This record gives sequence, structure tokens and C-alpha cells, in this order.
Amino acid sequence: MDRWRRPAEIIYRRFKNPDPSEANFVGYSDESQGTDNEICTITSARVNPAAGQYASTNGSNRTEETFTVDEALEAIGFGKFQWKMSLLTGLSWVADAMEMMILSILGPQLHCEWRLPSYQVALITSVVFVGMGISSPVWGNVSDKYGRKIGLTICMCWTLYYGLLSAFAPVYGWLLVLRGLVGFGIGGAPQSVTLYSEFLPVKARGICIMLIAAFWAVGSVFEVLLALWIMPTLGWRWLLGLSALPMAIFLCFCFWLPESPRFDVLMGNRERAMRTLECIAKDNGKVLPQGRLIAYKQTDRGQIKDLFTPQYMRTTLLLWFIWFANAFSYYGIILLTTEMFQAGDSCGATQGAKIEPSCSLECKYLTSADYKDLLWTTLAEFPGLLVVLLAVECIGRKKSMAMCFFVFSLCIVPSYFCIGRTALTVLIFIGRAFISGGFQVVFVYTPEVFPTENRASAMGTSSAMGRLGALITPFVAQVMLRASVYLTLSVYCGCCVLAGIASLMLPIETLGRGLQESSRDQDAEGQATTTTSQANATAHSPNKS
Repeated sequence: MDRWRRPAEIIYRRFKNPDPSEANFVGYSDESQGTDNEICTITSARVNPAAGQYASTNGSNRTEETFTVDEALEAIGFGKFQWKMSLLTGLSWVADAMEMMILSILGPQLHCEWRLPSYQVALITSVVFVGMGISSPVWGNVSDKYGRKIGLTICMCWTLYYGLLSAFAPVYGWLLVLRGLVGFGIGGAPQSVTLYSEFLPVKARGICIMLIAAFWAVGSVFEVLLALWIMPTLGWRWLLGLSALPMAIFLCFCFWLPESPRFDVLMGNRERAMRTLECIAKDNGKVLPQGRLIAYKQTDRGQIKDLFTPQYMRTTLLLWFIWFANAFSYYGIILLTTEMFQAGDSCGATQGAKIEPSCSLECKYLTSADYKDLLWTTLAEFPGLLVVLLAVECIGRKKSMAMCFFVFSLCIVPSYFCIGRTALTVLIFIGRAFISGGFQVVFVYTPEVFPTENRASAMGTSSAMGRLGALITPFVAQVMLRASVYLTLSVYCGCCVLAGIASLMLPIETLGRGLQESSRDQDAEGQATTTTSQANATAHSPNKS
């Protein structure tokens, strides 16, 4: 606790338009601060108390202790408050997973009930991904400008409303429009990870976000079980309605959900940030550090162009490809499983290097056995999550992502040859486990590597690239597979190898690294590292005096 009690040099700048680059400033005491629009608190690096550096106030020397949101969260630690946050934000993940899993159940049912051709069935899935791809950057921008809680709550209300309406769709056209609007709402669900990550201490962040990701697997399993119970008796309309239940529960309790104190600090709302931190400390039975919370008002937030500054461009482009490859491969392995198993003998399918197309109006309802097979396949995500949960804290985020991509590629390679159905099932099970685990690691890494000022925008744009991969993969796993199994497998294998290399090329490893409040934090961190390196070099120089 000593590090929170060290004195800091406090300088106040007065200016009408807050611009940290202003060179001329004068000192003011706490009592003469004026409004938040006029004063911005800038705190220098902490100094040794023995050095005797103090802030001057009304002509007398006194020490004012300060702390950051990061230091407050480290002091509070992980406790009761974070467990409640886990359950509440986890509900949004359950809702997201159920709305996505329902696509694999709704398609075959409507194919038979409404006598839809295959391309119209595919459009029901595609239109959801189109809506998600369009809306993800929009929700990210809203969350960066108006708050994480506001963005997440609005997107859940949107999804619930149109999800319930789609259960009453009278004809195919209305269903297509309403499911597209549902997809538009689902595009904001990843902001729950942004919000949750900003309440976590450094040591707990990786494991906790991975555990939140387990709610996705829970939602997928719950949707299959719900379909097994509802579909034979009540039909798909009831399934659509009941699948919106987690969103309704979330909205009933979202009044408790606090705004991120990191976001409040950037908004210049230090008082609300302090109230939030005090509530967290009270829930966890801990005490906040002594002193005054450092507040810095950031006026430019949610600027997508900031992701392409020299500081972040390489990270942004690499992460976009990694998100694309993750979604492309994850949904691809799900579709490949169905297609290759329906082809019958796997040896015949691979030796012939193609799968013969069937009649587009051929109808086959899902049976109880189909739902049970779908359930077993979905359960593959749990062992993958456990493996990555250990790896992400031991070998780091970058190596964990690379490992998942490379293992997935290795599981694809034996499919080129004549292997039995049992071996194929095992390989697909392992491949899905690792690619789903890798998908969760990228959800850990992305909010860690970007600062608070554009963290939600980074999550939104990255998620949009993932949706683009999900939108393209049906044309590879279903259309290209009809022409050549070898070519299809090569596309997935090659994409994952490149994504594994891209993971290792990421410039920053975020294991053990605190969340950055502003891009200036990283600049200062880099300057401090450079200064330290230069000092060490001087200290070891043979020419030193």
C-alpha cells in the first residue's frame, strides 16, 4: 500500500479548450480550480518522498496524495462486486449465443415448413451477419461517446424487441427483415466484454474474461436443449420467443449496472467515478487508496481514425485479420461438420474430392438424434476453454492465439486422407475446441491493447471483421465444398496458419499489463522505457565518469 501514499507533483493547467499540448500554463490551488471545462489535472511520475518535492498551495508546502482508477481497482481487488458483474454481463453473452445458435435450428425447419429453396434458407443466416457487421462499429462508437452501459442496454433492448417480433413474422420477407434487425442489435453484444474488462484488476482480467466467455458455450447448449424440448410440440415461433428470455432478464437488472469509472474519468466526471469506486470497495469489503482521484477530460472519443495512427495501425490491421480468421474458421467447422457427415462415408467424400449436390427443395426435419449430435458438438467448446484458460496466463495472449490457430490447422490436415468417421469426429471435436478457445483469447486481448478512449470502437470494428468472416464462410463450407473438398480444406488450413503467424507478429503482449486510459499513457510508458534503457546503457558504459 506504500506506493499509493507516495507524494506526487501536481500541476494544474487552465485553458478554455482542453488541449494537453499547450505549452504555457500557470499554477492554481485546489480552491481556485473553477469548472471542469477549465481545469485538467496532470500528474507527473511519482517521486521518492525523500526528494522533498511537494505541490505549492497558497504559498505553503503540503503533500497531496493522488491515485488512478487502475490503482484503485488493484487495491479493491476481485470480489463480490465482480461476481455480480460476471453474472449480469454473462447474461448478454448467453443471449448472443442463443440468437446465433438458433440459426442452425431455424433453417431446416423453415426449409420444410415454408418449402424454401436452399438459397433462401442461407439468406436467413446471412442477413443476421450482415446486420451484425454493419452495426458493430456503430455500437462501438456509441459506447465510446456516450458510455458502455448506455450502448449495451440500448442494443439489448433493440435485440429483444425485434427478436420477439420475428416470432410473429407472417411470411418469409418479414422474417428476413426482422432477423436482419435482430442481427443489428446483436452486433453490440461484445461491448459487454469492454464494460466488464474495465472493472477488473490486472491479475484477474485474463481468467475472468475467459470465464465470461464460458457463458457463450452455456447459451449454445441451453438453446439446443430448449429446441429439443420446444420444437416437437410448440414449434419454431415459441422457440424464437423463449430464446429472448435472457435479454429480458438482463434488462430487468440492468438498472444496477454501473458505468465504467474509466469512461467517467475520460468524460471529466470524477465525482461519479469516485461514487462507483466507493460502491465497489464497499461490496468487496476493501478500502480505497488515500488521496484524490486523478481526472483527465478527453473530448475526442470514439474516433475510428485513431485506430490508424502510427501507434496502433499495425495492431489494428493484424487484429482485424485475426478476428476475421477466427469467425471464418469457427463457423466454418460447424458447417463442415454437417456437410461432411451428410456426405456419408468420409473416405468416399475425400477420395472423390467433391460432394454431389442434392435437390434444393429436398426436405428433412431435424430429429431428436440430430439435436443430441448438435449438443455433443457444442460441448466441444468447454474443454477448449479450459485449455486456453491455463495457457492465457502461462504463455501469454499472443502465443495462446497462435497455438489455437496452429492446432486447428493440424486437425484439418488428416482430413485430406481417407480416415474413418470416428477419427474424423475426434479431429473435428479437437479442432472446434481450440478454435473456439482462440476466439475467446482475442476477446481478452483486444480490450487490453487499446486505451479507454477508443477501446469500444476497437472492439466494434474488430467484431465487424469477424462478422465478415462469418458471412463469407457459408459460401466456402457449403458451396465450394460441392466442387472440391481439398480446396475447401486448404482455404481453412491456410487461413489459420496465416492467422497464427499474425498473432505472433502483434507488437504488444498484454499479459500483466494494466489497461491504458489514453494513448498518451502508452506514449509515456514508451518514453519511460526508452529513458530507462538509455540510463542503463550509460551506467554500463566504460567511458562514464
